[in-house]
Amino acid sequence: MTDKPSPELKRDLGAWAAAAIVVGTVIGSGIFLVPRTMIREAGSVELVAAVWVIGGLLSLAGALSYAELAAALPEAGGEYAYLREAYGPMWGFIYSWTQTWVAKSGSIAAMATGFMVYAGNFFPGLDTVFYVIPLPLGPRGGPLEFRYAQLLAISLIAALAWLNYYGVKLGGRVQVAVTATEVGLIGFIVLSGLTLGSPHAAASSVIAPVRFAGIIAALVAALWAYDGWNNAGMVASEVRDPQRNLPRALIWGTTAVMGLYLLANAAYFRILSAPQVAAGDRPAADMMRSIFGDWGATAVSVAAMISIFAALNGSILSGSRVPYAAARQGYFFPAVGRVSARRHTPGAAILMLTAWSALLTLSGKFDDLFNLVIFASWILYGMTAAAVIVLRVKRPDLPRPYRILGYPFVPVAFVLGALVLVVSTAIERPRESIMGVGLIAAGLPFYSYWKRRGKV
Repeated sequence: MTDKPSPELKRDLGAWAAAAIVVGTVIGSGIFLVPRTMIREAGSVELVAAVWVIGGLLSLAGALSYAELAAALPEAGGEYAYLREAYGPMWGFIYSWTQTWVAKSGSIAAMATGFMVYAGNFFPGLDTVFYVIPLPLGPRGGPLEFRYAQLLAISLIAALAWLNYYGVKLGGRVQVAVTATEVGLIGFIVLSGLTLGSPHAAASSVIAPVRFAGIIAALVAALWAYDGWNNAGMVASEVRDPQRNLPRALIWGTTAVMGLYLLANAAYFRILSAPQVAAGDRPAADMMRSIFGDWGATAVSVAAMISIFAALNGSILSGSRVPYAAARQGYFFPAVGRVSARRHTPGAAILMLTAWSALLTLSGKFDDLFNLVIFASWILYGMTAAAVIVLRVKRPDLPRPYRILGYPFVPVAFVLGALVLVVSTAIERPRESIMGVGLIAAGLPFYSYWKRRGKV
């Protein structure tokens, strides 16, 4: 009698779903918020535009690099597989540890909370505190407060966890539908700013002197807005014809977002002056309010909520595949590597990631955790792009259905960009950088345990 084969993930995601994961998870809320930070740091409208282009080209260089890796290694987990193959299992584990406990979980918690912040515009009672723990457990050492918005944020995470457990095809269809709606609404906002309303009166586009540190800070903000283009690779084992569809999703998805961001900023700065963008909290809402009144600002809140919803669904869909991939290789809890026989989804991985994200939502600590890991995350991003070169040397026999254009200059450009970001972060935020590396290093004893356990 032969053993019954264990259930596997199914290739139920098409090209549109893969592209929607890229576009939907990238846009999020960044385009609605970061222009304010960028104009304050860069000091002029011209420099803001230049930084958007530089950040977009840097992200595109990363997407091109990842496209070769994704086509050659179409496995679940994305960077986990690429780092493992290029540098050994320890680096793959470090990536999965970072994503599971800090980066992806903290991002999910932040997005769910951001969704409720915008929902608070329609339901002010969501911000009501219903319980307080009078201990220094909350943000910045204050008391831990529980708000109704947190409960609803957790409910949203739970609902999307169920949707993605139910089937990757359903999760992919929802991602396509929500992303299409998101892009349509943002397109309406952009078109309104470029064609309607009155351009602001002529004034200086410079509000501060040029500083190198300011340009780097603006670039960091832009890269945060572009972050997420790598998520499609995490679900590579569930994408149909991945050798063809993954490179297309990564490259065209990133290019589309870059174009949308540049048009959005052109619209903002057509209607609003540089000082107005720097002084306001939400430039998109301020622009639409000046054109249509209060209902225009309301439309922006709706667009932001749909955008965050798309990013949240895409993050749960893709992020859960990282601990799943590590567990399948024996470097995580075995249950996390199991696939539902009926749904063909990694149910335990989805449950673990979303449950931890929900706890971070209650704690209010996710922003602190996310800031700590920026330094280490970009080290891993740079190493992943460099893996294109490493694997060309180490595995020349590896089938490469897509070969990066401009090799080796494109991956080298991304690695240099990541290096500049890492060094500047270490200089500007030495405490957070050291703590972030320490947090990642905390996973090494667990790696040693699972490595020994696998040899028993």
